Amino acid sequence: MWGSSSSTSSSAKKSKRKSKSSGGGFDEEAVETLFAQYADEEDPTVIEMDGIAKLCEELDLDPESDIRILVLLWRLGSKEKPAQISKEEFTSGCNDLQIDSIEKFKSLLPSLDTGFLDREEFKDFYKFCFQFNRQGTHRTLDKEMVVALWNMVLKGRIPDERLETFCTFTEAQKSYTRITLDQWTSFLDFCYECEDLSTYDESMSAWPVLIDEYVEYMEEEQKKK
Repeated sequence: MWGSSSSTSSSAKKSKRKSKSSGGGFDEEAVETLFAQYADEEDPTVIEMDGIAKLCEELDLDPESDIRILVLLWRLGSKEKPAQISKEEFTSGCNDLQIDSIEKFKSLLPSLDTGFLDREEFKDFYKFCFQFNRQGTHRTLDKEMVVALWNMVLKGRIPDERLETFCTFTEAQKSYTRITLDQWTSFLDFCYECEDLSTYDESMSAWPVLIDEYVEYMEEEQKKK
């Protein structure tokens, strides 16, 4: 596992790793052992959703509603393929974060609140949320999943009224059954750049049609009041 060094050299390296770990340092061997606990049985080079769910159970996180698992996967560097994290990503991410045990993962949890992210970091994380939840070669996400993700990821990040009305509008649109990455990212940019809908000029807009239709929907809703 650690190369073809002599037994003396190998023993010295092992001793060094143990010494670092006992002193509160980083233990690469412990990370490999940890990864193996959650790795896929058919492909031990990746942790897939079943393994991620097992990790969530260890960390007392709900994988369907707790945003911290997405933040953790993002910070570990999961990006090669959706719905999984590779061994290389996991070990590299653990090294960057200096975590090599479940106890250290648990101690990291308080820092996984998205409130700690600045706007640019959050935009990167927000894009990751879409990419990670794709299935296979699909480039779009099912509308119901997108609405659930918006409520999970954007709660407290954008005005509640904007989030609620946009989700209600999207759910009601029969012409949209799946959402693209452009529509996903544009919605966040739109929230940042157009806080007041009265300033929205569709003729000058470069937003996706979904955004134009949302603004029209809101104008109609205002007329009903």
